[in-house]
Amino acid sequence: MPSIIVIHYTAMASCAEARARLCDPAFEVSSHWLISEAGKSEALVDEAARAWHAGAGAWAGLSDINSHSIGIELANNGRQPFAEPQMATLETLLAGIMARWTIPAHRVIAHSDMAPSRKGDPGARFDWQRLALQGLSIWPQAATADPQAFLPALRRFGYPAAPAADLLTAFRLRFRPWTTGPLDATDAGLACDLAMRFAPPAEIA
Repeated sequence: MPSIIVIHYTAMASCAEARARLCDPAFEVSSHWLISEAGKSEALVDEAARAWHAGAGAWAGLSDINSHSIGIELANNGRQPFAEPQMATLETLLAGIMARWTIPAHRVIAHSDMAPSRKGDPGARFDWQRLALQGLSIWPQAATADPQAFLPALRRFGYPAAPAADLLTAFRLRFRPWTTGPLDATDAGLACDLAMRFAPPAEIA
């Protein structure tokens, strides 16, 4: 039973090109849903079936993410803003999936969250805060903390083991887009808030 939703971008020139790739067995990649820039959603794999969208990575102690997740691909080349019709369709789709499979908002993640050393999608242009305002994802409360608390908090929240620089990049892509420079007290404070509010109870001790 799926317990995670992973959001991706296709990183291809067009939705048609992405659909062809996702539906071609030779490429060994697939996704449950594809949403075009115009807001058209297509079911490519049954939600109860395993799709090959996540690849190597982990989240919250799970390593075979393909077996535990539903993948949503957004047609986007990785450099362009996400179109309003596409975001509106995503919101409707997310609400339905979360209700059907009882998936909580903190289990809606970025591809870069579960594979911080390999992936950067859906990237800095994706509006996670917009989803959080509708209960379709989460957003940390403003806070500061000792930077040394950053990595332990990320691990409690769900991020996998990875080099510290990769984890900081992935975290900022989602929660502090366009931020540059070394790890700081704001990064740590946001990470600690996420760990405190959303880590599994057994891991908050």
